[in-house]
Amino acid sequence: MRDERQLQRLEVRLAETEDEILASQKLRYKVFYEERGAKPTAEMAAEKRDFDHYDPLCDHLLVLDHNRGAGADAVVGTYRLLRQSVANEHGGFYSADEYHIESMLAAVKETGEIMELGRSCVEADYRTMPTLQLLWQGIAAYVFKYDIKLMFGCASFHGTDPDAFKDVLTYLHHNHLAPEDMRPRAIEERYEPMARAEIDGIDQRQALRDLPPLIKGYLRLGGFVGDGAVVDHQFNTTDICIVLPTEKVTDRYYKHYERTARVS
Repeated sequence: MRDERQLQRLEVRLAETEDEILASQKLRYKVFYEERGAKPTAEMAAEKRDFDHYDPLCDHLLVLDHNRGAGADAVVGTYRLLRQSVANEHGGFYSADEYHIESMLAAVKETGEIMELGRSCVEADYRTMPTLQLLWQGIAAYVFKYDIKLMFGCASFHGTDPDAFKDVLTYLHHNHLAPEDMRPRAIEERYEPMARAEIDGIDQRQALRDLPPLIKGYLRLGGFVGDGAVVDHQFNTTDICIVLPTEKVTDRYYKHYERTARVS
């Protein structure tokens, strides 16, 4: 019941003002740096916001709670979206700092737009299934608007010891590895093997249960993982690369917008 009441007052849309983008950056700082122990630069710490040179290139998807106010005051969730047509004009994708993505980009080059997802976070009191569903509804609308055929991006485990996640990494490697022709691979100097245990020696059901909700959500929507994990000491995370063809997104999201467009 609480989730239903919360959902009724929430809205998902793209940021429309600079103040709303600043609010999303401050939320990112609160979640990534204050809650999860990422290491800010001096400038980030002074301004209490997470930012980089990709922010001006991206669209910023927001969840807003209008009971908290209007515009920037209402921001309680965010996702950062970067289309390849934009990235190509400005030096590429954020994920290329951790993964070789050339083969993946080439595999879908002629089929349509590609989008990188990143910097996903939600304020603590709003980490509910309805909020996550609302974010995915916003992503699905964006996918349809720009004819996006493939989504990808880094997803994270909290902590910098890959062996702490050896069962779930092993499970992902053996059960959800992307097809070879579109499989990102961690760059050599940062490559951490994901197959860190014998697959027959782990409880695969428990490994699935132990996955972070965001990664579990990607898999439910038909996502794959790249080859190798990467330790990100600044963000205090162990990262994997997610690859998500939009053709595999469930009817609950993308197909809804396709049907709506045909009727209107």
